[in-house]
Amino acid sequence: MSPGRSSPVHIVGISAYYHDSAACLISNGKIVAAAQEERFTRRKHDADFPSHALEYCLRQGGVALEDVDYLAYYEKPLLKLERILTTHLACAPFGLVQYLRSMPTWLKRKAFTAREIRTACGYTGPLLYPAHHVSHAASAFYPSPFERAAIVTADGVGEWATSSIGFGDGNRIELLKEIRFPHSIGLLYSAFTYYAGFKVNSGEYKLMGLAPYGEPKYVSTILEHLIDLKPDGSFRLDLTYFNYLTGLTMTNDRFHALLGGPPRAPESPLRQRDMDLARSIQDVTEEVMLRMVRHALSLTGARNLCLAGGVALNCVANGRILRECALDGIWVQPAAGDAGGALGAALATWHDYLEQPRSVEPGDAQHGSLLGPSYSDDEIEAWARTRSYPFRRVEEGALAATVASAIAVEQVVGWFQGRMEYGPRALGARSILGDARSPHMQTTMNLKIKFRESFRPFAPSVLLDDAPDWFELDCRSPYMLLVAPVRDSRRVSPPEGDAWGLDKLKQPRSTIPSVTHVDHTARIQTVEREVNPRYFDLLTELKAQTACPVVVNTSFNVRGEPVVCSLDDAYRCFMRTDIELLVLGTCLFEKRAQPPLAEKEDWRDAYGLD
Repeated sequence: MSPGRSSPVHIVGISAYYHDSAACLISNGKIVAAAQEERFTRRKHDADFPSHALEYCLRQGGVALEDVDYLAYYEKPLLKLERILTTHLACAPFGLVQYLRSMPTWLKRKAFTAREIRTACGYTGPLLYPAHHVSHAASAFYPSPFERAAIVTADGVGEWATSSIGFGDGNRIELLKEIRFPHSIGLLYSAFTYYAGFKVNSGEYKLMGLAPYGEPKYVSTILEHLIDLKPDGSFRLDLTYFNYLTGLTMTNDRFHALLGGPPRAPESPLRQRDMDLARSIQDVTEEVMLRMVRHALSLTGARNLCLAGGVALNCVANGRILRECALDGIWVQPAAGDAGGALGAALATWHDYLEQPRSVEPGDAQHGSLLGPSYSDDEIEAWARTRSYPFRRVEEGALAATVASAIAVEQVVGWFQGRMEYGPRALGARSILGDARSPHMQTTMNLKIKFRESFRPFAPSVLLDDAPDWFELDCRSPYMLLVAPVRDSRRVSPPEGDAWGLDKLKQPRSTIPSVTHVDHTARIQTVEREVNPRYFDLLTELKAQTACPVVVNTSFNVRGEPVVCSLDDAYRCFMRTDIELLVLGTCLFEKRAQPPLAEKEDWRDAYGLD
């Protein structure tokens, strides 16, 4: 940054070409905008250059591309290529098919990232390349509310690192230790995701949700054969059980023999064995992360912790870390996966490369992660009128009471307000809402709204001040990244002869059954007026009407699609599902008043359902 410069320094961060590409803009160190490309293209986990996300960020900031001072890419492509070539050479002659499949993409695109970026968007200024786990660490620490903190990052793999321990102090980050490929807790978890019949890099949530239905029967087998775990959280995998080095699958026949059979076929019925495997790898992952965090705290002397990387989205592990480690505070990057690397790369450029100071903001500097596009009430009304969609507009003061009344009688509500969330979680901006007190809401929303597996739990949003009365949680959890038990006083006893497996779904376990998982836990989002005023007002009114300040909150999308971004996306999802009320700003759309979709657009056909 030039001395005496008066105009802001604009930095764009980019992640692309692997999965979950994203763009962000920061100006003088302040986060202006951030979004994932998938939201605009409607291709889930879109890995292409984030041209639409970048266009949005620049428009939101009122910045022309030629005014961008630096563009930061979230990793070092040539170092990653070195790792891939080194791995192929070390494993030769095995892995030829994988090599032949991956190399054309590298030689055409990934090895020439600078050329690809400049061609894709026309940027001619300086390009910077922080390391992958530096970007993760920067995304975790710099927006956090801590002046000093230990930093732990964990994912599948960046260039070489798969996990790291670092220390953040003021405007500086230092990475102190790392675990290197091919030893990876993220890849171990993904191997079990694949083995359980789910898709790698997207089905890990399903494995985590399935775990409470099982028993930890395979923990000793995993620890004795698959992973050599040390007291400080470092580990090595026995690679003879895995196929990701040389093949196109995660596991091999030796892995299958160890665990009693071939992988589950995708979409086939779930067995108790699948649930027991999910529980076992979840328990092992939690133990790895607990040991790693304890070592990080000991190594740095810090009492605050920041987490990022795909493994940091394992909110069950995060909840155990909060409860079992001696922490003053914890902050998890809400876009903890590769999408968040775009933000980390930009912040690393500002603080590390340009050596600019950092000021810690109350709460955090990510503004609730509400960093995406928004629409004004007037824009929404004009949009609806041009399409002749029947609606009614209510006064701001009446909105919360009207919507709360609908939720209180078990209507399912599509809630589209303000700026879209950055990261995988719906946080009260692009959400589907339901009555947490209803014993039927989880099944209804899974099967008729989300079109997804019945076992998957839903998360509660709760007023921050009321959270301790309902959950064993006494801190902020604004990003739905901490799991905590439901209070004993809110639980109900299941019938005698407790059910096994998925039969547990039929048994209410608390007075808010639709957000209580079978192990009496919930993935909690705390809501504050300063972060999201309309959502706060809705929960406040719901509490006034029902004495319950808790609502079911799930992302506004259906299985296989990204979260809705535009007004058209929201309306289409509304009409193709059993959502009964769509709330776009202060405009309300009742399903019964809408003209029917054309027959070819019926949601049952659109999603392959009978």
